[in-house]
Amino acid sequence: QVQLVESGGGLVQAGGSLRLSCAASGSIFSINAMGWYRQAPGKQRELVATITTGSTNYADSVKGRFTISRDNAKNTVYLQMNDLKPEDTAVYYCNLRNMHYARTFDYWGQGTQVTVSS
Repeated sequence: QVQLVESGGGLVQAGGSLRLSCAASGSIFSINAMGWYRQAPGKQRELVATITTGSTNYADSVKGRFTISRDNAKNTVYLQMNDLKPEDTAVYYCNLRNMHYARTFDYWGQGTQVTVSS
């Protein structure tokens, strides 16, 4: 099993910044991806950004404003969010995807609220 503990959400004015952190523990495979997803009220959960050992991937809506990074020694992933907009308001969920050949195993954090006021 994998445990994910998120922190860093909160209330910020438009144009401000927040940094989310997610620490993973437990059975973490050597090949994995970590990432952030978000879910706004009445909407489906959507990808924000993911990171593997060699690459990052961002939703078009956050490119140039958000930066994902990871500290492999600490099994921690970060999401630096700059120039926040009201439409970024959502619950942000950390994800770890263990990968073993063709099989994948997804784990989720409890979510952290990000609210951007206009």
